[in-house]
Amino acid sequence: MQDFNHLIPRSYKTDFKIASRGEGIYIFDEKGTPYIDGCSGALLSSIGHGNRAIIEAMVRQLEQIEFAHPSRWMCPAVLEAAEEIAAITPGDIKNVWFVSGGSEAVESAIKFSRQYFVERDGVNSSKSIVIGRWNSYHGSTLGTMAVGGSMPRRRIFSPLFKEFPKIQPHYCYRCSYGQSYPSCGVRCAHELETEIKRIGPQYVAAFIAEPVVGSTVGALHPPREYWPIVREICSRYDVLLIADEIMTGIGRTGKAFCVDNWEVVPDIICSAKAMSGGYSPVGGMFVRTPLAETLRKGSGSFIHGHTYNGNPVTAAAVAATMRFIRENNLFEKAAVMGEYLGKGMERLLDNPIVGEVRGLGLMRGVELVRDRKSREPFAPSAKAALKLTQECLARGLVVYPGTGQADGIAGDQFMVAPPLIVQKEEIDEIVNRLEEGLKATAEALLP
Repeated sequence: MQDFNHLIPRSYKTDFKIASRGEGIYIFDEKGTPYIDGCSGALLSSIGHGNRAIIEAMVRQLEQIEFAHPSRWMCPAVLEAAEEIAAITPGDIKNVWFVSGGSEAVESAIKFSRQYFVERDGVNSSKSIVIGRWNSYHGSTLGTMAVGGSMPRRRIFSPLFKEFPKIQPHYCYRCSYGQSYPSCGVRCAHELETEIKRIGPQYVAAFIAEPVVGSTVGALHPPREYWPIVREICSRYDVLLIADEIMTGIGRTGKAFCVDNWEVVPDIICSAKAMSGGYSPVGGMFVRTPLAETLRKGSGSFIHGHTYNGNPVTAAAVAATMRFIRENNLFEKAAVMGEYLGKGMERLLDNPIVGEVRGLGLMRGVELVRDRKSREPFAPSAKAALKLTQECLARGLVVYPGTGQADGIAGDQFMVAPPLIVQKEEIDEIVNRLEEGLKATAEALLP
């Protein structure tokens, strides 16, 4: 086991490999062995490693100024980054609030929702509740855990936060209502209206969801009617719709934002990760103009902030990343490569422990099961997702595992989400290594 000296690592029980350098879709260890970054880190290294255009843009900004406190200074790099983001956001979502990560972006959206209704309706506004979904992940702060529904992450911390109400997600493979799509009428979407009416719409400020569920259920994509239905419900009951696009945003699903797949315009989009291509910690809350105008014409200030709001070096990385994506048509290429990856991964269904292959664009997931007919998950003690991850790593492929989605305790799945610059021959190699890793995992886990 490694000696971490003074560092508190993610896990004291993990024998970490040493990442010495990155190039394109590869990460190299200290021995020079290449590994395909098959999950873009955590779906953030979207333009690959070692991109000179991004590095040089950050260096130029560092040579000008590295920091100026956002309460007193405005930097041209931040204005440029906001312009680049506003050029790709849907509808009238044209107002950008920069932060340092996804958790901060969602916290900002929760607080913005409350302040918006106070500014619009007065200090006695009762609209403060944010409805979330089970099997969701929105961040690791107390506020984001309260609205999120990832039990493995939140269980021991639940005494620390105020709980928010939740509805069931669109988990057709394990439908909470024992129904089947499409005869179900997309009941999971209509449950939002039921929950709003149960609470009282006068108390509900917002509904938050991931357009494609990320780490908690492994690229779980919705029925095509789902987002249009929840958009209509939110509009009818005066509830803000927040799309958590921390993982799905900036081209991951073949569109600038995942909601563009259904031509839905939320009230707020939260994004992070791929905004800077992974070159600098970043997050953002993007808001519809009428909402931002309410604050501008009211108090004139969002009563919220972090020291690194709109850090100029990060902003330079964001602007350079957006330019690189545009100049190389990466959204369009991601759509084509995503279809190719999805078709290639259908071969994995031949493996006896693969229950479902799902996802959208270059965000694909695989659910592992002990029995395909009954969909029985492996016991948590089997550590199936960990075993699969290790088998893939031994074959030079990095994937993104997750657990607990079946019932909050059991369940194993993983995601495959290579950088948007991935080529067909590289996808072929990813699928080949996945097949080998799954074969070895099945042999180890099944009697």
